[in-house]
Amino acid sequence: MIGAGTIVSRLTGFLRGIVLVAVVGSVMSPAGDAFATANQLPNNIYALISTGLLTAVVVPQIVKAASHEDGGRAFISKVFTLGTVVLLVTTVLATLAAPWLVQLYAPGYTPDQLALATTFAYWCLPQILFYGLYALVGEALNARRIYGPFTWAPIVNNIVSIAGFALFLVLFGGPLTDVVDWTPEMIALLAGTATLGIVVQAGILFFFWRRTGLHVRPDFAWRGVGLGQIGRLAGWTFLMVAAGQIAGLLQGRVVSEASGDGPAAAAMGYAWLLFMLPYSIIVLSIGTPYFTQLSEHAHAGRDDEVRGDIGRSIRTLGVFVVFATFALAAAAVPASRIFTNSASEAVQAAWVLLAYLVALIPLAVLFVIQRTFYAYDDTRTPFFFTLVQCAIVVATAYGAWGLVAAGIIGLEYLAAVVAIGQSLASIVQVVIATWLLQRRLGSLGTASWLFSLGRFVIAAIPAGVAGWGVFVLLGGADGWTASSPLLGAVGSAIIGVAALIVYVAFLALLRAPELSVATGLLRRFLPGRR
Repeated sequence: MIGAGTIVSRLTGFLRGIVLVAVVGSVMSPAGDAFATANQLPNNIYALISTGLLTAVVVPQIVKAASHEDGGRAFISKVFTLGTVVLLVTTVLATLAAPWLVQLYAPGYTPDQLALATTFAYWCLPQILFYGLYALVGEALNARRIYGPFTWAPIVNNIVSIAGFALFLVLFGGPLTDVVDWTPEMIALLAGTATLGIVVQAGILFFFWRRTGLHVRPDFAWRGVGLGQIGRLAGWTFLMVAAGQIAGLLQGRVVSEASGDGPAAAAMGYAWLLFMLPYSIIVLSIGTPYFTQLSEHAHAGRDDEVRGDIGRSIRTLGVFVVFATFALAAAAVPASRIFTNSASEAVQAAWVLLAYLVALIPLAVLFVIQRTFYAYDDTRTPFFFTLVQCAIVVATAYGAWGLVAAGIIGLEYLAAVVAIGQSLASIVQVVIATWLLQRRLGSLGTASWLFSLGRFVIAAIPAGVAGWGVFVLLGGADGWTASSPLLGAVGSAIIGVAALIVYVAFLALLRAPELSVATGLLRRFLPGRR
């Protein structure tokens, strides 16, 4: 149920993105970049609040509270009261500070573009409160083993957004890329719809609250909630998220200079959405059960089994992720066409996607390595190797801007160079993380799983070439696969199927033992299988 919810959520999110691009554009769209910046602000602020409050207090303690004599009712009442107050105050302060926040994140915008982004932000920043309520209620439901609503609620958000954005197209047309074309009614409908989707996403969870058996009431007696344990439980994690947010802010400031001249905030957001599709479906869906098993072995002190878990999980993830990397690279142009308004824009956006894809395989490995540290209750070490990654992200972003200032590259390539810098930072991060974990646990059998990854790459290279060949045979960037968003999706699927056939054939030729594991895993997802 959770896996299906993730897939449906991603697919409806894709459809939401397609309709939004039809409204505001993506590549070389000042209005699209303005909305992307404004709508990202609540996510950035909420990330800090959720890590500092929810992760530190609610998540570690809500399950323990279930063992209290009252079933955790008093504890959850205190937490909900505290959480709501903090979220409400943060939302009000952030909304009042909208002009300064927009200026902070996008100094490269023109005055008119800043004004539009600020107006969007006034509508979008209230999302902070409802993101927080969604997380608070969702964690309480999960603690009571009611998993479905928390997983499926984002789909309702996507449906609301799709309906609102479609209504915009009916009333006002699109894409409206010029900031001077926007009226207050247009702004209210677009940004108001985005916020309404988050409101509904949070509100729908309350319909399932009775199933928890909990009766929540306002309780301002916050002593004993566990605030004093924040540093011990999630202090390093909070600092890690803060470092990532600062790096993202500085990166965004650089990219804002390209708005209107090439891919910028909106295009990078959509490229990241494409990048995250295989990551979320493969790494999160398959990797999470491995993490549960790995955690059990770590808590039992069975380090040998932990080392075995690391190798097995990386090899299993690798057989899927390596294929996804090369297949998506072959389909970069038609896939990018899904979120652009022309074939030429798709080609520009494809460079950003390709730059991100450099890090897909390393990030799959990092998922396993980083969570092994978490399994040993070590959040301090991940903070330090993430800090290195953040420093490289910032350095490469400003290095990319230096290349533009020197006339070495044009603004149309700034986003792609920034993205490749981020990917290189992730590669350095996973190398350092693996080295540090090996110092702690001893040999991780790195050579063994690197050999397996190398074998997957050998099989994926001809698969990627075959996929690219299909793209060329279908007309390339001038063909039908780049003529519309729908046909871009169809073309991407055809390229993916061609690449998959070649990939499986080469894995069989190489006698890769992981092939049988992968096919067995896929059979478990078929209806009626367990």
